[in-house]
Amino acid sequence: MSKNNSVVPQARAALDQFKMEAAREVGVNLKQGYNGDLTSKEAGSLEHLC
Repeated sequence: MSKNNSVVPQARAALDQFKMEAAREVGVNLKQGYNGDLTSKEAGSLEHLC
């Protein structure tokens, strides 16, 4: 099984919401969709959240 596949597909929305809240907690302005404009420092802050 791929690491990126959810066991429960319906959980995707809850996981996405968690990711947004966690990013906000560490001070990263994460947007829905493309986030390629994040700095290396910001991306590193999120690495342990995913």
